Amino acid sequence: MVEPEGITLEELKRRMAEFAKERDWDQFHSPRNLLLAMVGEVGELSEIFQWKGEVPRGLPGWKEEEKQHLQEELSDVLLYLVRLSDVCGVDLGKAAMRKMEHNAIKYPIKLFKGSSRKYTEINENGGATTAVDSIPADGN
Repeated sequence: MVEPEGITLEELKRRMAEFAKERDWDQFHSPRNLLLAMVGEVGELSEIFQWKGEVPRGLPGWKEEEKQHLQEELSDVLLYLVRLSDVCGVDLGKAAMRKMEHNAIKYPIKLFKGSSRKYTEINENGGATTAVDSIPADGN
């Protein structure tokens, strides 16, 4: 069944819960088991890119079957992530938005535009940090 574009995380969560319930799989869907299943799928996703070197956006030169395989593995990771968040009682959409807001503060545009450095590598004045800069005032 093909869905219209724009399916929500809430709809995925509902459908995954229904799918598991219909099959009596809730008994197996502990946070640990779901996490390990997701990690396995991330491994399968990683294998698709293994040995390819850097891959340009849009995957030019990839065969249609390679793109289809990628789509399936990305979907597996997403579905396990959505199911894990549901079982753990985490509103994934809200959590992701909070994280983006946190990252906007942590990585202000004026200091990080065009930079791939981590926030711990740039001091408040926009320069690179030194070992001394990274030691908190309390010494810990």
